[in-house]
Amino acid sequence: MLRRAFLVLPCAATLAVAQAPGAPKPSTGEVWQIPALPQSSQVYARDGSLIGEIGREWRTSVSLRSLPRYLPQAFVAVEDHRFYQHDGVDLYGIAGAVKDNMLGARRGASTITQQLVGNLHPDIIDRRDPGLGRKLREQRAAREMERHYTKEQILEAYLNAILFGHNWYGIESAARHYFGKSATQLSLAEAASLAAIPKGPAIYDPARHPERNRNRRDAILDLMVDQKYITREQAAAAKARPVSTVANGGLAASAPWFVDVVRTQLERAGVQVGQGGYRIHTTLDVSLQRAAFVALVEGTAAVEARPGYRNPTYASHPKGSTDYLQGMVVAMDPLTGDVRALVGGRNYSEAPFNRAINGVRQPGSSFKPIVYARAIMDSLPANAIVPDTSLELTVDRGVVYRPGNADGEFLGNITLREALTRSRNPVAVQLWQRVTGDSVIALARRLGIRSYIAPWPSSAIGASALQPLDLVAAFTVFPNLGAAVEPRFVYRVDDANGRSVFGQSVRTLPPAMTAEAAFIVRELMRDVVDRGTATAVRRYVPYTTPVAGKTGTTDDNTDVWFIGATTDLVAGVWLGFDRPRPIMAGAAGGTLAAPIFGQMLARSGYGRSGSWAPPPGLVTAELDRETGKLAEASTPTERRYLEYFLPGTEPGALRVDARRLFGWGPLP
Repeated sequence: MLRRAFLVLPCAATLAVAQAPGAPKPSTGEVWQIPALPQSSQVYARDGSLIGEIGREWRTSVSLRSLPRYLPQAFVAVEDHRFYQHDGVDLYGIAGAVKDNMLGARRGASTITQQLVGNLHPDIIDRRDPGLGRKLREQRAAREMERHYTKEQILEAYLNAILFGHNWYGIESAARHYFGKSATQLSLAEAASLAAIPKGPAIYDPARHPERNRNRRDAILDLMVDQKYITREQAAAAKARPVSTVANGGLAASAPWFVDVVRTQLERAGVQVGQGGYRIHTTLDVSLQRAAFVALVEGTAAVEARPGYRNPTYASHPKGSTDYLQGMVVAMDPLTGDVRALVGGRNYSEAPFNRAINGVRQPGSSFKPIVYARAIMDSLPANAIVPDTSLELTVDRGVVYRPGNADGEFLGNITLREALTRSRNPVAVQLWQRVTGDSVIALARRLGIRSYIAPWPSSAIGASALQPLDLVAAFTVFPNLGAAVEPRFVYRVDDANGRSVFGQSVRTLPPAMTAEAAFIVRELMRDVVDRGTATAVRRYVPYTTPVAGKTGTTDDNTDVWFIGATTDLVAGVWLGFDRPRPIMAGAAGGTLAAPIFGQMLARSGYGRSGSWAPPPGLVTAELDRETGKLAEASTPTERRYLEYFLPGTEPGALRVDARRLFGWGPLP
């Protein structure tokens, strides 16, 4: 009778294995069975460092025998010190708990086996239920489990099943994300720190509450001494060590938006990475990802600190709202298409929406290089004069379109080079009309832009909304001299046995333009950075580093852009609100987005080496920047510059003996 009485008495679950929030997870098989635990897939950067995991539960199961002996001993000491003596239910523990509860000191008496039963089969044994029926079912199941499995098997399953907070399940995941190492390498102090967590993952989190964790860790070390698992000297040495966790949850860089893209791509390819066990090797560059994230966070905060900014700020936005200035950065290797960095917003936990992939926004003037490229391909030279003047164009259903400039002025006759440098809208619209919108749209398609581009003149200055990643990838045509590449995120995927099950090769699109035309447009964009609307980049990147790019700002200041290229990188920056509205008066891509690009380059070290050489076959001439004509003896030095021409488009005076003016060699 005494045995039956103990079985029905309350067993508080204060030491129970914590469960993830939400509805109980379905179990597998009989309530006493130990099913295969869900595993996660690890995602690695190009240098082999961990940048994320994919799976409903982040878990990598490990063998008990691979762990240092003191690690499971720490859990046994604090959770169930009679684990090796009972049959799944600790009658002495229950009696002690009843006595303590009667005296007002509430504590639990659930064994490790009972905790494991509840954690593995929450649909049958819901440990949140304080009722007597649940406790009886749990005790019966625990005894049955002990009849079918060894203590070693039960303890191993327990250590692999338990939640340590942050969706980190199992001792291996906890060791990896709290201490940056495998559980097989944990010190005694670290093992005791992890054993402190299950009682309350949010309370004893060693990263957020190191002192609370340390106090409980030290108490566990004392229990281990009392139970003769370690000596007092070992405990004292472990207590002397601080609770020190690794930054960023053990991840080399914060890249959750990138990992989301990887997961989506692989699942669409039929690789069930969500079921776990895969090792995914990606294209991400850790240093560049860090630089991109910091540059975006600091750059958007700097915008919010500007005089005249009236929108909600990230620092003061209402909890639960994401209605503050957002942004995205994506950077690619122009030769391979490898995505080296991707930041889809300012705070993933608040707003996981990926603005680089799932966003569709107007690019403004950052679309103009595609229009200019089509004009150069159509034999219009970079020194051609086009009027920057008031236009009235009748478009659909009699609507009159009047493109203007951001400064409200018109500069009159101007060269193509100067028009792009100073981002004159009427010139781009006239080029659209001259080469036809259909031909520009066709070129955009050959560059990999899939979004719909309206066949109206306003599309010349970026009125048609595009996917940011597509637009950035299209710009790889300029450093590649004619052929764009598709973005690549994954090198290969290995299964649990190390067998490669998936790989992505470099995908270069068919040539969209000649190398000579691409080079000329790239040279025009160098002027944008060196003396045009994007000179803010030069505050961070020296003039010795070749940089080409284009700013973009929509008419109502809702979107600002900068897309730039160096010898080893093509990257784009966008800022705006998820629900479009003006950022602030006078917002411009050159003042808000371009500095973020420059800061990213300065922090990461990209673009510091290499040079751009013109392809053979171009005609060169020294021109007067003010007139666009051949320089004369009286032309001041500061107005002289070297212009490039497709053969047959050079000034007429040069066509008699054009060969003597051919030029090759790297540019500074």
